[in-house]
Amino acid sequence: MFNLMKTAILMAAITALFMAIGAMLGGRAGMMLALVVALGMNFFSYWFSDKLVLRMYNAREVDASSAPQFHAMVQELAQRAGLPMPKVYIIDEQAPNAFATGRNPQHAAVAATTGIMRVLSERELRGVMAHELAHVKHRDILISTVSATMAGAISMLANFAMFFGGRDSEGRPANPIVGLLVALLAPIAASLIQMAISRAREFEADRGGAEISGDPRALASALEKIHAYARGIPLPAAERHPETAQMMIMNPLRGGGLSGLFSTHPSTEERVARLRAMVA
Repeated sequence: MFNLMKTAILMAAITALFMAIGAMLGGRAGMMLALVVALGMNFFSYWFSDKLVLRMYNAREVDASSAPQFHAMVQELAQRAGLPMPKVYIIDEQAPNAFATGRNPQHAAVAATTGIMRVLSERELRGVMAHELAHVKHRDILISTVSATMAGAISMLANFAMFFGGRDSEGRPANPIVGLLVALLAPIAASLIQMAISRAREFEADRGGAEISGDPRALASALEKIHAYARGIPLPAAERHPETAQMMIMNPLRGGGLSGLFSTHPSTEERVARLRAMVA
C-alpha cells in the first residue's frame, strides 16, 4: 500500500511538472495540453510500461523448454518467497545485469542478460534473481517502471522545448532562456525523483534477496563481480534510455562528470559490507 501511495504521489508530481512546463511554453492552452498528455502517460505507464521497458532491451521470454535451468531457478526462488511465478526473460547483451518489472506480483517479470549468466556462478546468479524477486515482493517494481517511463517522457518534452520553443498566452514567442531552463531542469527533476526512490530500496532488496536465497555471501560475491565487469562492458539500451538505469541491480551507465550526482544506486562496497554483516 505504501509503494502504491508513492507511485500515486510520483504520478501527481510529474503531472504537475508537465503542466508547469506546458504553461511556460504555451500559457493556459499549453498547460491544458500538457495535462491531457500527462494523464495519458499516467494511464499508459500503469498498464504498459513494463512491456515498453522489456521491448527497449529486446528481451525475449523463455520457459522451461527454452531455458530449463534458469527458469527452474526462478521458479524455486519464487516458491521460497511465496510469490506467483513471474514471466522470465533473457536479454542478449554481454554486460552483466538484471532487473524486475511489472505492476504487481501477479503481473511481474524478471530479466537477466546473457552476460550475467556467463560471468556468475550458479549460486551467485541465484542470489541476483532472489534480489530481483525481493523487489517484486516489496512491490516497488511499479514505481520503478513508472518512473523510468515518466522520466523518459519528461526528457522528450524538454528536448521538444529546446528545439521548438513555444508561445505565451498572447501568442508571442516565449523567452528562449525559459525554454533553455526547462530543457535543462526537467531531466534533472526526473533524475532527482529517481534518486529519491532508488537508493534505500536497493539495500532492502539486497536484504530480502539474501533471505529468499538463504545465501547472503553469494549475493555479495555477485555484486562484486558485476561491479568489476560492468564498468568495462557497455549496455547500449541503457545508454540510449538512461532513465531505465535505476531498475538494474547495478548502475549500467558509464558517463563521468555530473552523472555521479544522479547515481541511482548505493555504493557497491556498502552493499557488500551490509550483506557480509548478515553472514556474521
